[in-house]
Amino acid sequence: MQELTILSRSPVLGFGLSGEIDSQNAEEFFGEVMKEYALAPADIEFDCAKLAFIDSTTLGTFVKILKRAKTDGHTVSLKRLQPRLKKLFVICALDTIMEIS
Repeated sequence: MQELTILSRSPVLGFGLSGEIDSQNAEEFFGEVMKEYALAPADIEFDCAKLAFIDSTTLGTFVKILKRAKTDGHTVSLKRLQPRLKKLFVICALDTIMEIS
């Protein structure tokens, strides 16, 4: 189960993530993010300090979010990723297309 909280809306659209995001809830996660983004497009920042698990579906979901934001001239960044999760992004070279820390 995942929890998505809105941390800020301006100047950056900030989300706090916790729990697990996987194939069971990735579409719901994408829909919630895009719903908020549509209200006020901005750079997107995810605080991942409490994010416990992601799978390959989730990696693809982050790429979908990035593509939408980039189309509008915005960026996506993931902050405070746990080392084991950050490693997944690095292995897939996603750290070359979005800011990962």
